[in-house]
Amino acid sequence: MNGSTLRTVILIALALAAIVLYSSIFIVQQTQYALVLRFGAVQSAISEPGLKFKLPLVDTVTYFEKRVLDLDLPVQTLLSADRQNLEVDAFTRYRIIDPLRFYQAVGNIALANQRLQSFTNSAMRNILASASRDAIVRTERADLMNRIQVDVNRQAASLGIEMIDVRLTRVDLPAANSQAVYQRMRTEREREAADLRANGQQQAQTIRAKAEREATIIRAEANQQAEKLRGEGDANRNRILAEAFGQDPEFFSFYRSMQAYEAGLKGGETRLVLSPDSDFFRYFNDPTGQRGRGGATQPTPAPAQPAPAQ
Repeated sequence: MNGSTLRTVILIALALAAIVLYSSIFIVQQTQYALVLRFGAVQSAISEPGLKFKLPLVDTVTYFEKRVLDLDLPVQTLLSADRQNLEVDAFTRYRIIDPLRFYQAVGNIALANQRLQSFTNSAMRNILASASRDAIVRTERADLMNRIQVDVNRQAASLGIEMIDVRLTRVDLPAANSQAVYQRMRTEREREAADLRANGQQQAQTIRAKAEREATIIRAEANQQAEKLRGEGDANRNRILAEAFGQDPEFFSFYRSMQAYEAGLKGGETRLVLSPDSDFFRYFNDPTGQRGRGGATQPTPAPAQPAPAQ
């Protein structure tokens, strides 16, 4: 065997050794479980991370997640204790705690999700059927979710799974029932609004009537006070005029005649037919109010008719 052949053999041997070494080691991550299988039989379950060894070309490795896994459940219609159909939307969180049992029971995540969905739907149907709609929606929701989680966890233990959480994300009436409920709520609100408007109108009429009555009383009192003051003013005016008449009757007669001229000789449609020598014109031609009769000057009496009020 020459040198070149020897080198070729050595290289082949090294390549085979590298292949065997590469196929005999595997790495387990911190977020993984690993099962070493030999012809389908489990040889070992590995939960610690690191570099591991197996028989090359004989053993195979299956990995499973250590991390928390999510499962969204489809919406399903359930019947509550008060015979109300409810549409329930939920999700679960779980993790694998026993990879060997998990592999023996379901083998993969997809099948595990199917089993968990069945467990959860059954638990929800049994537990929610014993509660009323108000309890499911508001008052006992947290307690009901805990009970569902305990029930599902009990069944999932046979799969090597631990349930972390079960949550009801949405609990609602079906669309047809929701429309009926909304319509009933709308009718009730409209009735309440009509009652409030009727009460408001009644109170408004009461307040308006009270205000009108008070305004009428105030106007009557004001008119009474005004008439009283007007009467007192007229009395004072008449008293003053009477005193002025008593002090100077001639001046008072002249003043009243001027008022009569001002009121009676205004421009307009009113016409007067009077004699030029009537008492109305006593001061019109003669400022002294005297008219000669037979060469003598005699005083003319004051006009008989009163002058119009100012």
